[in-house]
Amino acid sequence: MAPKANYLRTIRALAEAWQAFDAYSGAHVRSLGLTPAQFDIVATLGDTPGMTCKELGEKTLITKGTLTGVLDRMEARKLIRRQPSEADRRSIFISLTPQGERLFEKVFPAHIGHCNCACAKLSVREHDSLTSLLRKLRDSLREEREAGQAA
Repeated sequence: MAPKANYLRTIRALAEAWQAFDAYSGAHVRSLGLTPAQFDIVATLGDTPGMTCKELGEKTLITKGTLTGVLDRMEARKLIRRQPSEADRRSIFISLTPQGERLFEKVFPAHIGHCNCACAKLSVREHDSLTSLLRKLRDSLREEREAGQAA
């Protein structure tokens, strides 16, 4: 099979797998009373003292343009608090409120268990192989991007 055909087949399978995961995961998250973006923030902040808005943006799958609105809605629900950063007053520090922590303790294990059921069909060896291959693809894409920017 030609390299172009391999590439297209691989990217199509990757996109279809992501879409299937997103639909499966998103439906469960919504049944827990959260949007996928809100769950991403609760899961990222859970078991941490919090982080700056910039760090939160880097650690979640949420674009900068969407993050502010999601944080506004979560603050209105008293799930997060915003405070000026002690280290840099230009930064905002985001943390879960006690109500947000209780939500994390409820929804995070429930969602991990839900997603694990679907992924349990893969053996440990298949999980390891898939993880390794996805990281290799990620690294290759990053290297090519950096090489293109350097040119």
